[in-house]
Amino acid sequence: MGQDQTKQQIEKGLHLYQSNQTEKALRVWMRVLEKSADPAGRFRVLGCLITAHAEMGRYKDMLKFAVVQIDTARELEDPDYLTESYLNLARSNEKLCEFQKTISYCKTCLNMQGTTVSLQLNGQVSLSMGNAFLGLSIFQKALECFEKALRYAHNNDDKMLECRVCCSLGNFYAQIKDYEKALFFPCKAAELVNDYGKGWSLKYRAMSQYHMAVAYRKLGHLADAMDCCEESMKIALQHGDRPLQALCLLCFADIHRSRKDVQTAFPRYDSSMSIMTEIGNRLGLIQVLLGMTKCWMIQKELDKALESIEKAQELAEGLGNKLGLLKLHCLCERIYRTKGQQRELRDHVVKFHECVEEMELYCGMCGESIGEKNNQLQALPCSHFFHLKCLQTNGTRGCPNCRRLSVKPGYV
Repeated sequence: MGQDQTKQQIEKGLHLYQSNQTEKALRVWMRVLEKSADPAGRFRVLGCLITAHAEMGRYKDMLKFAVVQIDTARELEDPDYLTESYLNLARSNEKLCEFQKTISYCKTCLNMQGTTVSLQLNGQVSLSMGNAFLGLSIFQKALECFEKALRYAHNNDDKMLECRVCCSLGNFYAQIKDYEKALFFPCKAAELVNDYGKGWSLKYRAMSQYHMAVAYRKLGHLADAMDCCEESMKIALQHGDRPLQALCLLCFADIHRSRKDVQTAFPRYDSSMSIMTEIGNRLGLIQVLLGMTKCWMIQKELDKALESIEKAQELAEGLGNKLGLLKLHCLCERIYRTKGQQRELRDHVVKFHECVEEMELYCGMCGESIGEKNNQLQALPCSHFFHLKCLQTNGTRGCPNCRRLSVKPGYV
């Protein structure tokens, strides 16, 4: 298959893919991969296969094609191709919750400076690295990466990237419980879709609606949450987007749990868990198990709640997800307090405070914890964040956290 024929077949696959004929598109692209002698064409078709498998939640296949793409990039001996392939390798590992590997591959991308493509991709690299740091609950570095990605998006007038970063920032603030910002950023993403997204994939609309649903649910606006989640789910079903379907099912379950309707919540948690297991989203599985634990606690089935916690703890420890562990220690504390088991209660109180300290989830001004309840937060240029009211009351001549870090002995 020559260069021109390769191009034609790639375009044919893209047309089929955009018409929701995904399996036909995959067959066309696989034929190109088998028969084309054009390395640049092979590189491009591998990019199409990586994107398609990412959207279907076939993350192991995504990783397999990303590894092949690296070899093709080396064959082409072009740093632009190599940067792009390392980004795809980073993204594949991000989807599989291999966050340390994601960070490592992102750093490799950022070290390949100087090429035109690498400068255009730096925003996407920063976004992927930010998502990985967030998965590890390293909040300051996550925020730093998201803000870098946002700067790249603004400098390159890249509205699609800006939309994706806004959704990640919504997720970031939802986790540390500044629900006003958790809603603001996906609303901004939805505005970008409305203003610029005529030719974009519907996944951008679905993504912004899902993150809005999460924020509305946490704010207690359950009807709004349900509306946004239903719209997101509708698009996810139309496009066969399994990862988003799993997230929407989790959000539906959380909404029903917020309404104390655990009988309706449980089947949705089960359905979400089934897809999360199938695609390998271990971070999502932790969220499902946390929700199920809370349902068991509503029903006063404390032993079943502890079984769910045990499964979630194993996953959180495996991933290095410290926020998940903190939430689990908090739930254990409540369970053992109810059971009157003082030794176990004390153990989880200690571990809870160790997690808070390790993640620096406290305000460096008032000393109170961050992420325990809904609070307006404000980040300084160094990406350390504080209660907004503390900054307004005390002002600052620099970051108190950075000052403390600079005098700690033994740190390099």
